[in-house]
Amino acid sequence: MPERFTSLQCTLRRTPHTWLITGVAGFIGSNLLETLLQLDQQVVGLDNFATGQQNNLDDVRRKVSDEQWARFHFINGDISDPEACHAACVGVDLVLHQAALGSVPRSLQNPLATHHANATGFLNMLVAARDASVKRFVYAASSSTYGDHPALPKSEDIIGKPLSPYAVTKYLNELYADVFGRCYGMQTIGLRYFNVFGPRQNPNGPYAAVIPKWVEAMLTDAPITINGDGETSRDFCFVGNVIQANLLAATVSAPETSNQIYNIAVGARTTLLQLHAMLREILSGLGISYHQKPNFREFRAGDVMHSLASISKAQCLLGYEPQFTVREGLVEMMPWYRKQLSAKPLNK
Repeated sequence: MPERFTSLQCTLRRTPHTWLITGVAGFIGSNLLETLLQLDQQVVGLDNFATGQQNNLDDVRRKVSDEQWARFHFINGDISDPEACHAACVGVDLVLHQAALGSVPRSLQNPLATHHANATGFLNMLVAARDASVKRFVYAASSSTYGDHPALPKSEDIIGKPLSPYAVTKYLNELYADVFGRCYGMQTIGLRYFNVFGPRQNPNGPYAAVIPKWVEAMLTDAPITINGDGETSRDFCFVGNVIQANLLAATVSAPETSNQIYNIAVGARTTLLQLHAMLREILSGLGISYHQKPNFREFRAGDVMHSLASISKAQCLLGYEPQFTVREGLVEMMPWYRKQLSAKPLNK
């Protein structure tokens, strides 16, 4: 484990804070909740279950002690409701804003819903955090902000034109956060996530991400479809790295670190064909064979062909060091998916 993150965890146990996690029942939010409760922090969670799941909270409950769970206060509410946002921010030191409607295809199908949650909801949270005088507001930004800019690796200060309504809302978040820093003296930090994956990521539904979707398919001997020719590449990032980045961003003390944007990724590219082969190999090591060849279809509208992050800024200013490679993350998450699908027949 990176030295700075290890030191931070020891510090948090000695001097706990009160945290707000929006989207706490979601994939990333519930993983943040689990870590913070295991560090004996006080946590307020806000979610409307639009995409989050009660099962995620139940899973966290099973993994922490009764005493730790008692430190969690859940609010069933929507970030599009200003009153819910203000109620959630009362007495909070640090905000980890994860709530959003993700997915490029979803935003192309329903741009108004995406804007309502990701733009209006974000502004509601900024106002509530400002009014509650929270110490820092850390929010989930997105690599989609880089849009059509072709350069690799992606550097925080150079972006292109957005390719989807989702990307527009995520860039708007960055603009609003910057303005609130300038106009109201708020401390904000945006973390541009690159293709996060890990346990509790939902494999079902039309907007499911590629890794959980493929894992479920391979575990149930179902066919896999690849958008494009398989050479599309992504900087896949295990959720454990994202947890580290959030906690570092929320607590880093140097003044120059605030009101900034940081790439959060591994800093390495994996093509879809490489991912496919890697998953097959990992499952083979677990005694699970998968021999179906992938189906190919047209490249998906709104997507980019290649994505690779420069993580030097986060390394330098936040002390961020990815703890998990893509392969290590896939191995780490596999027991959770196998447990979820244990009732279904596996191809052994």
